[in-house]
Amino acid sequence: MDYPGNLFVVAAPSGAGKSSLVKALLELDSLVYPSVSHTTRQPRGQEKHGREYFFVSNAEFDAMVQANAFVEWAHVHGNRYGTSKKAIEERIAQGNDVILEIDFQGALQIKQTFANAVLVFILPPSWEELRSRLERRGEDTADVIETRLKNAAVEMAQVGKFDFVIINELFERALFDLKAVVHAQRLRYIAQRRARADTFQSLHIT
Repeated sequence: MDYPGNLFVVAAPSGAGKSSLVKALLELDSLVYPSVSHTTRQPRGQEKHGREYFFVSNAEFDAMVQANAFVEWAHVHGNRYGTSKKAIEERIAQGNDVILEIDFQGALQIKQTFANAVLVFILPPSWEELRSRLERRGEDTADVIETRLKNAAVEMAQVGKFDFVIINELFERALFDLKAVVHAQRLRYIAQRRARADTFQSLHIT
């Protein structure tokens, strides 16, 4: 089904800057809405329930899986993450653009349900920079960082399955690229005809 709104799905290895880029885009573009995922992990730092994630227990997560409430869910770094199908459908059916941060497994699963979803992969400029960013975050132990780097190799091998690839070397440039992807989708024929129906009608374009 071709929903009126666009669904943007952004994936990246941990430390590539995905969350910072999406947050900056949301601050710049009031027409893009975040999709909040459910997770069984504990909140980090200043994260709040219902803002960054819906933090739920394993039992609550199990119940949602049984009810087929997720369009996708996956184990990531020892925790589970899931995306509510209903929440996304309601947004894009109303003509809103939705952006979702997720791992590559979830992104590919979402593409199976929402065929018109736009998949964007964020890459770091180098292995050295990725390691440095993970270390500078100060959130993980050395063992966890090594695990994240091993997972990154698996994740980045899937980049060819995505529609767009952005290399986050300079944050401002990467943000410009992400904005360009969003803007380009809004200029597609079907989107323009929907948004500017009066113009098409006045030009006798049927």
